[in-house]
Amino acid sequence: MAAFSETASEWWPFSASTTAVVAGITIFFLAHHISSRKLDPREPPVLAPAVPLIGHLLGMALLGGRYVKNLGIRHQRRLSVFTLPVPGSRIYVVTDPALAAAVQRASRALSFNPIVPELTQRVLGLDHATVQITRRNVDPRPGEERGFLPDIQDMVSAWLGPGEYLSTLSLDAAAEMKNEIAAYASSVAATTSSRGAATTGLLSWVRHLVTVSTAKYLYGPQNPIALDPALEASFWDFDHGLGSLLINVFPSITARRAHAGREKLAAALLAYLEAGRHATSGSGIVRRRVEIALEHGWAMPAVAREELSFLFAGIVNATTSTFWILLHLYADPGLLATVRREIESVLSSRSDENEPAASSATPKPKPLLLRIADLRDKCPVLVAVYRECLRLGSDTYSTRVVKEDHLLANRYFLKKNAIVQIAGGVIHADPRIWGADVSSFNPQRFLDKTNSRSDAEALSPDNDGGAKPRPKQQQLQLQQGNAFHPAAFRAFGGGKTLCPGRHFAMNEILVFVALVVLQFDMKPARGDKIDVPPKNDGVLPVHILEPVRPVEVVISKREDGFARDGLDVEFAM
Repeated sequence: MAAFSETASEWWPFSASTTAVVAGITIFFLAHHISSRKLDPREPPVLAPAVPLIGHLLGMALLGGRYVKNLGIRHQRRLSVFTLPVPGSRIYVVTDPALAAAVQRASRALSFNPIVPELTQRVLGLDHATVQITRRNVDPRPGEERGFLPDIQDMVSAWLGPGEYLSTLSLDAAAEMKNEIAAYASSVAATTSSRGAATTGLLSWVRHLVTVSTAKYLYGPQNPIALDPALEASFWDFDHGLGSLLINVFPSITARRAHAGREKLAAALLAYLEAGRHATSGSGIVRRRVEIALEHGWAMPAVAREELSFLFAGIVNATTSTFWILLHLYADPGLLATVRREIESVLSSRSDENEPAASSATPKPKPLLLRIADLRDKCPVLVAVYRECLRLGSDTYSTRVVKEDHLLANRYFLKKNAIVQIAGGVIHADPRIWGADVSSFNPQRFLDKTNSRSDAEALSPDNDGGAKPRPKQQQLQLQQGNAFHPAAFRAFGGGKTLCPGRHFAMNEILVFVALVVLQFDMKPARGDKIDVPPKNDGVLPVHILEPVRPVEVVISKREDGFARDGLDVEFAM
């Protein structure tokens, strides 16, 4: 034994501590090599993690959506797609609109649907039997039996696409929002006359109005939130804990508030469904969603959890998008004035030839008519503000699983079972697409030469937060550079995962904004100017991002304009 020890010492004449260091360095470089190697020569360039093997997962856990976005921006000019090696798999990140379009076209090989069952199980707490039903035939070929997922997706897309039902639901939503905002206007008048205007958190205010009105037009006057207003807070607890629910490690402990909120809402929705209130007062699309789930063998408790996802889809993005639009409008008096003029220009007096003549010497004024289509088609600055807020606020990823080895755009090898992510936040932050001021709020980038309104086409924010005309040459440059790739605007995803509710969302948001800017003024709770904080991009970007801090404002009824004495408006498409 002693002889062996002497021989070993001669062969390796280093101390134990030196040996440990050498071994550590060797393991590090070996792991780094494994992390940086390609599986195929055609695989997209590999970005090795700073901490071998687990570094990218660690970065995502610590920095949220900001981690991949920062990587994409750092390599934006050099890489249009890159590979992030993670334990047991690969993540291919696409940062170029043309390649994003190629991903969208390859829907047979690259699909989101296989991911859905596990995601919904984690977020909604679905039972095993329901998840097994959801996994069936998620991507059927022509002639094959269709599963629950394609059936529900196709139905929602058809019902919320342009047509009669979209018009019906849009008008229902407009009516409910009008009622909620009118009730608030009355309370503002009463509060102001009694004790002065109160400070309000702008996001919290929008959140409440959208939540209450959405629950009502989707699920009727006896919806769970109307019967138990405390569920409104439960809903937002659920929303703000989605990232923790997705991790799904003892969620009742690690995502306590989100888990508790989800369970309260699921129980309330189950009571709503079992009482049959969806059949008597729910919207048509909710009734059909319930029917499809039951046809595919879902039990009613699982259906209640699935309806929570639909309530989420109806509330969250509409809330945060509306917040950003109102914030940018009220932070810029010149822009607000322009948008108000646009909206007022499309209001018209309602005439009804069949209505009998009023017997009174002073006939009651008829309500004004607001056509929702006019907000989309005849208010270019309003629509530009809407799109710019979505661009700035949306860092979402369009995710696909690689179902079979695939050569993307006949160039990049993608390995079966890997994940592809189209990085919306990176594309939305690309100055080559959007201009040198890509990080700034500038609705002008969405105004093209077809928009010839004198006060719209030359709008430009000045240093004081107002608006001033752009030089003619600068306008021309903006207009000519406005033809960005159709896949560059990622707020609603793209391809087969293009948000089916995008038409309805636009109608709903524009109506809400119109009702607010026509009736209310806002000023900052402190200081002379409303502050626009940055978005919080350190969280999982599952929807339009919220601000990093609250925005406190004082809301009052307008003292100028025709809305001074109250706004009586009816809606049409």
